[in-house]
Amino acid sequence: MPTAIAIRKVDGKPGQVYYPLEHIQLPEPSPKDNDVVIRVTAAALNHRDLFIRQHLYPGTTFGVPLLADGCGTVTATGTSPAAKRWLGKRVILNPGTGWKSAPEGPEDAKGYAILGGTKANPMGTLAESVCVDASEVEEAPAHLSGVEAAALPLTGLTAWRAFYTKSGNALPGRNILITGIGGGVALMALLFASAAGCNVFVTSGSEEKLKRAREMGAQGGVSYKAEGWEKKLLEQLPRDRKFLDAIIDGAGGDVAGGVIVSYGMTLGPQMPFLMGAVLKNIEVRGSTMGSRKEFADMVEFVKTKQLRPVVSRVVHGLDNIEGIDGLFEDMKKGSQFGKLVVEIVKDGETSKL
Repeated sequence: MPTAIAIRKVDGKPGQVYYPLEHIQLPEPSPKDNDVVIRVTAAALNHRDLFIRQHLYPGTTFGVPLLADGCGTVTATGTSPAAKRWLGKRVILNPGTGWKSAPEGPEDAKGYAILGGTKANPMGTLAESVCVDASEVEEAPAHLSGVEAAALPLTGLTAWRAFYTKSGNALPGRNILITGIGGGVALMALLFASAAGCNVFVTSGSEEKLKRAREMGAQGGVSYKAEGWEKKLLEQLPRDRKFLDAIIDGAGGDVAGGVIVSYGMTLGPQMPFLMGAVLKNIEVRGSTMGSRKEFADMVEFVKTKQLRPVVSRVVHGLDNIEGIDGLFEDMKKGSQFGKLVVEIVKDGETSKL
């Protein structure tokens, strides 16, 4: 029986509890006609997984494998031609279901169901194998390692929709500010915006992260801890375009200008929006995850531009719960620069569990 990792129930209130990890046994996969069985080689963490362990995420439950990001090889399929064509191929999983192509949001009446750790979806990628409908996979970009490919799906999709679909400013020469550089979504947004020819600027509380972002292609950056950081940012903008066209924001801090696309509020549940912002015609647009079509478009862009997700740290093996706990600690501290990945098995190896 395949092994996976889920959270174990202990007493505690939401926000105060921290559920431990435990191994669980899954039934042997039995693919339906259009299903594919994937031997997972690597899976990656997202902030939602930390929130699940703290019981701060809707639908948190037990006995469901954690994590939504994964890469692996198709080892068995159902009988349909659409499923059979994937046999033997290395794939990545669409991290959620219920949203095909509508630009405004999920079409499914039940809503959008993200993989990993909740009642909404019985599957997660922190497992030896996963069985999904063949329509929910894309071939992993050939230039990426298994670890890099596993780091792509959720943050890549979220950044793609926020930047390309929602900002309206995915054009050469536009000034884009990305807040909280170092997180997975922010780094993917930096890669996408730079590849689109935008002038990209970033914020962080870490000078080291600002330096690394410049090395990746950011034109400039400022510490949000510095007094008057908005003026310092303005000084860095091109002479002929002394304003921000869009802000890709996952923090929910002060409003600085442009079209603000918010995909999260890690600094708090409120965003200041004063009369000055109204007079500047600033727009705020919410964005979360993305559709199946946007996922395919994002993967194709990554292939075409040969982009590589940034990986902060990797631990090896499903049996290494202590190491996986360490990745969660990195996320708690906010020390990561890029994705945190569990390499379940190396390509070409078989699981030792």
